[in-house]
Amino acid sequence: MSNSIEHLLPPSWKSQVNAWLAEDTPSFDYGGYVVGEAQREAFLFGKGKELAVLAGSPFFTEVFRQLDCEVEWHLKEGEAFEPIKHVATVKGKARHVLLGERVALNLLARCSGIATRSKKIKDLARSYGYTGIIAGTRKTTPGMYFSRPWHESLPYTVSFIPGFRLVEKYGMLVGGIDPHRHDLSSMIMLKDNHIWSSGSITAAIQQARSVGGFSLLLDVEVQSEAEADEAIDAGADIIMLDNIEGNELVNIARRLKERWLGKRKFMLETSGNITDSNLQERANNEIDILSTSFVHQSVPHIDFSLKLQVPGKNA
Repeated sequence: MSNSIEHLLPPSWKSQVNAWLAEDTPSFDYGGYVVGEAQREAFLFGKGKELAVLAGSPFFTEVFRQLDCEVEWHLKEGEAFEPIKHVATVKGKARHVLLGERVALNLLARCSGIATRSKKIKDLARSYGYTGIIAGTRKTTPGMYFSRPWHESLPYTVSFIPGFRLVEKYGMLVGGIDPHRHDLSSMIMLKDNHIWSSGSITAAIQQARSVGGFSLLLDVEVQSEAEADEAIDAGADIIMLDNIEGNELVNIARRLKERWLGKRKFMLETSGNITDSNLQERANNEIDILSTSFVHQSVPHIDFSLKLQVPGKNA
């Protein structure tokens, strides 16, 4: 039996593709009028200058399926490639191919960029001997776009297109890392504002447990060893040692595990300002989870292009 990451996608994801297409062509398709409906092939090329990971092929394929086009993939999802590479071939009416071009390329470029960065960070951490969990964060792209007004004197409006978080979390999975929680409902995470509002770490944990029940993990952000002790004693499942670095991080983690051995079960997480340049000092096996937004925020997109093939001429 062969499992595919695509099988994780919820039933709603294809309607989100439809929303992206609607956002990109809200009215007339003037360019499509020009090219007409002749049957054409278009070659998808992976470009850029470095080794990249292909991710997002289900989204790309669905864009063109909704436009009555076919996509033939020449690489597998998650496969690395050197540019320039003929990655896929799209077949359909010329105007339909061009209707889907930019939406499909944007999805593939973003998702592949995240997968490429995720794999790079995981491989780097493993090269340092780290065996724990590499994870992203919830700092993903919200589903919004700015709508240009018809006159420059009018303000921009903000509309919401659902689901781009899904693309980014999917890219992390293809890159081989843990996507972390998807939303506020998928895990209880208590950060500084929750704790200050509740009065104490213990009070915040007790209130969260009273409604979250047994089925949700509870992750608590702490700023010191004393706060970590309080969170562990109150029953937190994961202790996030936020912005604690270097020897202090390692020493605190070691002391916590020694002190609570046989008394409480918990995992330790490090987060905050982690990049490829300082990964080695944070990738210590006293830490169970290393979470970083470096794998999905400000990630360079992978350059792809889609070129219509003209009969009788070379690509």
